[in-house]
Amino acid sequence: MRIDLMDEMESGNRWCVLFNFETSGCNFSFITKLLNQKPILIMNDKKTIAVLGATGAQGGSLAYAILNDKNSPYKVRAITRNPDSDKAKDLVNAGADVVVADMDNKDSLKKAFKGAYGVYAVTNFWEHFSPQKETNQAKNIALAAKEAGVKHLIWSSFEDTREKVPLSDNRMPTLQYHYKVPHFDSKGEANKFFKEMGVPATLLYTSFYWDNFIYFGMGPKRGEDGVLGITMPMRDKKLPGMAAEDIGKCAYGIFKAGDKYINKTVGIAGEHLTGAQMAEGFTKALGQKVVYNDVPAEMYRSFGFPGADDLGNMFQYKADFNQEYCSARSLNESKALNPELKTFDAWLAANKGRIPLE
Repeated sequence: MRIDLMDEMESGNRWCVLFNFETSGCNFSFITKLLNQKPILIMNDKKTIAVLGATGAQGGSLAYAILNDKNSPYKVRAITRNPDSDKAKDLVNAGADVVVADMDNKDSLKKAFKGAYGVYAVTNFWEHFSPQKETNQAKNIALAAKEAGVKHLIWSSFEDTREKVPLSDNRMPTLQYHYKVPHFDSKGEANKFFKEMGVPATLLYTSFYWDNFIYFGMGPKRGEDGVLGITMPMRDKKLPGMAAEDIGKCAYGIFKAGDKYINKTVGIAGEHLTGAQMAEGFTKALGQKVVYNDVPAEMYRSFGFPGADDLGNMFQYKADFNQEYCSARSLNESKALNPELKTFDAWLAANKGRIPLE
């Protein structure tokens, strides 16, 4: 039952909350009107979505997709290790509940998931560069979700590249003894936990963030000739990419679809573009020439920045299995989940001033 308390208050009636509790993602409050002492049950039937990584790019994009939708059937429980951070405070100001939990601690996750209808689960390999740690965190998430009775979990994942490039395959080096693309393989290896534990889950295969051109040092850099260029070992193959904010909006679409995507894998992207096409987009957006520098994967692996070998293998995998990789990320389905899906040109128009040019 819904009661419009504002109307009652304006008419001069007084209400007193006796107690409230939360169960199955819904909030209940028993209140009594002091004039006649008759108790009435009211229900706020917005389901709770617990969002891991809520202060990061992916989790944050989902949190704000929900918070910015005034007619959303969901409310946000933002999970973070640091509730005092500026981003956590911004979420509180936007209307989210912020709770503390650590993905290395299963019991803290179970407590954070309690009463939630859904969970958005994303891990951050680049924080520690440990695939084993990431896989263990995913196992903790699956266990906690099962024990908390979560009805729908979205696991942000990737393919396990070892299914196509076994460790014995020397086309690319094996990294950390057990992986080809560590930040892919650790997530892909963890996919099984959700199925084995019977967690109602959607596996969400994401794409290259165009935001990496802002934050990850992948933006255009000047060569010795003074011309700006983007450098990737993708040959003439297409790279599925998207705006980070659209990942959250697509995840929101999955939750809004109810049971449709439970126990299914969904791949998303904004566009599939070659390096040359992205360079052309940069040229138009920046008003100066930007070229695409295609380099061999082995050269990219030798660049020396943290994770260069992992990313070199990643780009090589995407190029070597390009048709399958792109086909797994349907543009039509992505658009259906998120009608506001941005193209690369639209993303550039909105973000070109934020891209550092070196």
